Amino acid sequence: MPKQTFYNLPKEKQDNLLAAAKKEFSNKPLNKASVSNIIKNADIPRGSFYQYFDGKEDAFYFLLEKQMKVNSEEFIAILKKNSGDLFEAFMETFQKMQKEFQVQKNRDFFRNVFLNMDYQMENKILSDFSESRFGKPFLEIVTAIDKEKLNISNDEEVIHIMEIIMAVTFHNLMKHFAKHNTFEDAMNNYRFEMNLLKKGLYKGDEQG
Repeated sequence: MPKQTFYNLPKEKQDNLLAAAKKEFSNKPLNKASVSNIIKNADIPRGSFYQYFDGKEDAFYFLLEKQMKVNSEEFIAILKKNSGDLFEAFMETFQKMQKEFQVQKNRDFFRNVFLNMDYQMENKILSDFSESRFGKPFLEIVTAIDKEKLNISNDEEVIHIMEIIMAVTFHNLMKHFAKHNTFEDAMNNYRFEMNLLKKGLYKGDEQG
């Protein structure tokens, strides 16, 4: 997380620094990214960068966390719009992400995220669906899900179902970037795998 000195900056300077960091992480994966390039693009001294972040990893995970917060809020809205249908919400969210990837600056950043995914990155994203870290938004998701459609006994099983769906989603996102799949191919592959999951996780009269 950023240091307090970052939060003391005017919003314009915060945005400028984060834009410079995102540009660098869009051009290169985290392990090859350079603080030198970030400060060059942000037009700040090297010492100033370390007043705001402990290092490039700190800046990267802050950017990722900000994006995941936006994604979680959007997911809750989509879930409610779909009357608590968990699978329809994930399908719509995946479609929305695919459309966002058509914008080059978004595509480049997330390509480097998903093609260089390690345990820490995956844990950062999955933690948004963890009861201990997700807090109120997590409870809002659990409350919004129409559990009558699912073959579950309690909310603990909801967590595991979401983790399974997230794993399938990650796999499809990685495959999309690795194989340069078209929007249509990515959606068809994801829909096929999600339908397979529905056969096992939905009650008989809810499959389709």
